[in-house]
Amino acid sequence: MAHTRGQRTQSERDAITVEIGYALASAVFAAAVLFGVLAGPALLFDLPTTVEKVLLVAGTALAAALFLLRVTSVLMRFRQGPQPSQPGRTSPDS
Repeated sequence: MAHTRGQRTQSERDAITVEIGYALASAVFAAAVLFGVLAGPALLFDLPTTVEKVLLVAGTALAAALFLLRVTSVLMRFRQGPQPSQPGRTSPDS
């Protein structure tokens, strides 16, 4: 993103805000789905105590890891900037 005298324009700040919101919302959704898949059976069914604990711990740990991975990947992809609309073309006349 281009900067004007070291300051971001309002549209750049808005784009960053939207991207952060998207990263957090999509990460929360993905983590919740993963937690539900792993820990859901422990919460819904009467399982042995050890199995319940393992499922809850695994669900929590993997959901947290997925959350961090998703936020990082979305924000790093945003940081790289947009792809050119016509890769390989160097001038408008080509």
